[in-house]
Amino acid sequence: MSSAPLAIVRRFGVVATAVALFTGAGRQSAVAQEMRRTADVATSPDGIRIAYEAHGEGTPALVFVHGWSCDRSYWSAQLGPFSRKYRVVAVDLAGHGESGAGREAWTMAAFGGDVAAVVEKLGLQRVILIGHSMGGDVIAEAARRLPGRVVGLIWVDTYRQLRTPRTAEQVQAFMAPLRAGFADSTRALVRGMFLPTSDRVLMERVAADMSSAPPAVALGALESALSYSREMPHTLEELRLPVVAINPDNGPTDVASMQRYGVEVIMMPGVDHFLFMEDPARFNGLLATAIDRLAR
Repeated sequence: MSSAPLAIVRRFGVVATAVALFTGAGRQSAVAQEMRRTADVATSPDGIRIAYEAHGEGTPALVFVHGWSCDRSYWSAQLGPFSRKYRVVAVDLAGHGESGAGREAWTMAAFGGDVAAVVEKLGLQRVILIGHSMGGDVIAEAARRLPGRVVGLIWVDTYRQLRTPRTAEQVQAFMAPLRAGFADSTRALVRGMFLPTSDRVLMERVAADMSSAPPAVALGALESALSYSREMPHTLEELRLPVVAINPDNGPTDVASMQRYGVEVIMMPGVDHFLFMEDPARFNGLLATAIDRLAR
């Protein structure tokens, strides 16, 4: 894969886990299986079984949404600490983790419906939605379905700029090698997401996990996520919600273009795309700051 789409590479999330295992109801990582969590279940608007877990008490509730080809277990370093003060919820999007599959179109709108279904089932009235990478697009769509309930959004390395959306041609050029050879191209893609100083074991675990994703789900979701940049400015103007973005400093962030749409940027130095797993203690401090600003 060429280096030209590297900015696009930074837009979607995969998180370090052990090599993925598969079930008939989507992909579940070895880490998720080892934890042996018993998921609660909601039903998406299109009838898909959506797994989630909830812990703690306190308002606003924090709803964590994973990135591309991930699952809810990737937030484990956040769920425990934040459940001491808040109600915390982590969702497996359809086709991921313990949630069901069988969806015809793996779109940001459909994934947003998954998150909204969980919020509605739990009866949460005041929530902060937190999304990593692709999950940032998903929570924007979820907020559209939850009028009056969402306090604000927190993006974790979702956008670096809101000035120039991708063209349809750029999206298709990026997708082409993944369609031609999903596993090999995905491994190369993931390795390009890490810093030269990154933990190599972590990198290879992520590469193995992501390249084992079900291609139909992964390709559909990725194309929708990459295309969503054309919609995001309009979505933010429609929502009129405060947004905080926590971004690594491994590449430039156009703060001015983010602020134009009401997005406050918090930078986290010395990490890459998986910042909330690379340095959980430091990330959790920044996340606590973002939550406090939105909750006020």
